[in-house]
Amino acid sequence: MKTRKYDMGARQQAKCATRESIIAAAIDSFMAERSFAVTLPAIADRAGVTVKTVLRHFGSRDALLDAACAQVYDEVEAERRIVSVDPEAALRVLLNHYERRGLVALAMLSEENDPRALRMTAAGKLGHREWVEEVFAAQLPASGEARSRLVDVLVVATDVYAWKLLRLDRGLSVDEVHDRMAMMTAALLESGVKP
Repeated sequence: MKTRKYDMGARQQAKCATRESIIAAAIDSFMAERSFAVTLPAIADRAGVTVKTVLRHFGSRDALLDAACAQVYDEVEAERRIVSVDPEAALRVLLNHYERRGLVALAMLSEENDPRALRMTAAGKLGHREWVEEVFAAQLPASGEARSRLVDVLVVATDVYAWKLLRLDRGLSVDEVHDRMAMMTAALLESGVKP
């Protein structure tokens, strides 16, 4: 009986490992293509399984992509988690995130006619605003219009599009982008965005 219990545990572990491998392949496929137009055969091939196995685990391509999106969202949350209340350190965390996922974020923003991309980008935009409010909380007005205006411009100064303009379009190094974002955020906080 113990052997059977062990076999069931090993079988369950193998099933979980296959499922995780398929999700990882879906994420890798999306990152390579920078589009949700990835196919089940391409994902299955990348995972080293058959399309039938993918469907047995997820039921449909949409269910697989939803599971992959949920995992990416959790990973992004972990990557952007603030470990220091120091804005300089928090900007470094943010830039590391952009270096890892900035191109994919930009691709998703360009696919906002896709409902899945729209959900992901809407959550990302909300999450970025919350990140700004947390990182700069000590320097923001307590409430009201002045706070809202200041948060708006800090969101823009630290947005993935700002990273794109500085890092990709201008060709600046990560340290130079950090310098420019720190300069912008410091200037905005100092001015308080007076009406």
